[in-house]
Amino acid sequence: MGESCCESKKHELVKLRERQGEVLKIVLAINAIMFFVEFTFGYISKSSALMADSLDMFGDAAVYAFSLYALHKAPIWRSRAGLAKGIIMALLGLFILGEVVVKIMMGTVPETQTMTMIGILALAANTACVVLLFRHRSDDINLRSTWLCSRNDIIANLSVITASGLVIVTGSAIPDIVVGLGIAFLFLRSANSVIREAQSEINDYNMNLKNSFSNLTVH
Repeated sequence: MGESCCESKKHELVKLRERQGEVLKIVLAINAIMFFVEFTFGYISKSSALMADSLDMFGDAAVYAFSLYALHKAPIWRSRAGLAKGIIMALLGLFILGEVVVKIMMGTVPETQTMTMIGILALAANTACVVLLFRHRSDDINLRSTWLCSRNDIIANLSVITASGLVIVTGSAIPDIVVGLGIAFLFLRSANSVIREAQSEINDYNMNLKNSFSNLTVH
């Protein structure tokens, strides 16, 4: 009876990992494609916010790749993948801050039509990712950090579209710059949350390992 129950649970876990892997492959493909689209048109339109959002897509693609790698690993590897993703998110936030500083120095006003159209396309892509990841957001730190990335993307996309409208109204690059800064700080805040949670799990694992070793030494 007990053995049958264990086998059933093992089978359910395998099925769960398979479903997670399928979802991660889809969202990885979406983000990789959208990175090239947003980066290209962000460069063409000279939009700080759109360029920041394209780097967001690049970071997410890396995040999902880490998630796929850790999917079938032991829990400690999933925690380490979460830590790595948090560090990537933090570095990306700092990179965006640097990119915004360059835009401020140049004082370039972005081309709003392209900025708006690509912003809407990115919003549709990220909404699809959030819907796909929603049911797995509480599975573990690996999938939770992945879901957080996509959730942040929607906020960033809405901000890009809003900034485009404000640039049209004001004729100034300031809304575009403000949104670029906002995306950067959003990344840094989420990165801090993911890093803290992952580090806590790693510390717990190391403590349990140390206690187990101590018990073996005593006996």
